[in-house]
Amino acid sequence: MNNKSIVSKSETDWERLDGMTDADIDLSDSPEVTPEMFAGAVVRRSVNNRSKVTVTIDRDVLEWFQSQGDRANLQMALALKIYAEANKAYEIR
Repeated sequence: MNNKSIVSKSETDWERLDGMTDADIDLSDSPEVTPEMFAGAVVRRSVNNRSKVTVTIDRDVLEWFQSQGDRANLQMALALKIYAEANKAYEIR
C-alpha cells in the first residue's frame, strides 16, 4: 500500500492574485454579459420546503437521471419544478 500523502502544497501564487486589479484579469474567453442576454433569464430560488415522497417512474427515465451524476434526486426535483412553473398557466381546476 502506498502511504504517500495525496495532500500537496498549493502552487497558486496568492500574493500575485491579491495584487491584481480588475483590469489585470483576462476576460477574453468570457464575453461581457449584455442586457439582451438577461431578457429571457429566469430567476430560480431554492427554498428548503421539500417533501419526501415515493413516485413510480419509468426505469429508463430513472436510469438516465442516474447516469447524469451523483445528484439524480436533485436533478429530477429541478426538472419537475421547471415543468410545473412552465405549465402553471395551463392548470386544470
